[in-house]
Amino acid sequence: MAESKLVIFDCDGVLVDSETIALRIELAALAELGHPIGADEFRRRAVGRSSEDVEAMLASLWDGVLPTDFSERVRAATLAAFTTELQPVPGIGAVLAGLGRCRRCVASSSRPSRIARALDLTGLGGYFGPHVFSAVEVARGKPAPDLFLHAAARMDTPVGQCLVIEDSVPGITAAKAAGMEAAGFTAGGHCPAGHGAELRAAGADVVAADGEALAGLVADWLGR
Repeated sequence: MAESKLVIFDCDGVLVDSETIALRIELAALAELGHPIGADEFRRRAVGRSSEDVEAMLASLWDGVLPTDFSERVRAATLAAFTTELQPVPGIGAVLAGLGRCRRCVASSSRPSRIARALDLTGLGGYFGPHVFSAVEVARGKPAPDLFLHAAARMDTPVGQCLVIEDSVPGITAAKAAGMEAAGFTAGGHCPAGHGAELRAAGADVVAADGEALAGLVADWLGR
């Protein structure tokens, strides 16, 4: 029955349209340090991964010369920008409202403070209550399956009864490694043309380009 299933949502780029904000701020901070990196390359390397993994990736590009407070300054600037700019991903509110009694949770690479702030600012927190999980709770972030397995265990749901909604290649990879069904979602402002094909190549079972399509995919899955 649908009530026994679990829909697991990524946060950034799936629930909240945050990636363009975060990318802009991080790229500007790197440029100020004399470490420019192209937006497409940074998106490919960073989106969907934990802040710790992104920091390690950036440090490896420039032999570990990033300031020790770099990540903290970027996080603070990002949260400040969220206050005036952050919006839900178009159509996601209707998807959540249409879930009915189906259980749902959030499993995000972001830190708990950022997830909580994003859900509060966009008014989406009420759809999830306490069922919000962060990569800081597991040993390995996406693309490892740890976070999704952790979420399923905490929600007492077999992996075969889980559907993951993801916007990133690392997220899709993690979902499939966990043995879950994975739906790619490309309605976020950061998703370039052809991103759906990237998600399919990573293993996405289905891909939705907008909220209406995603609602239909979720409804089909719940009806099986």
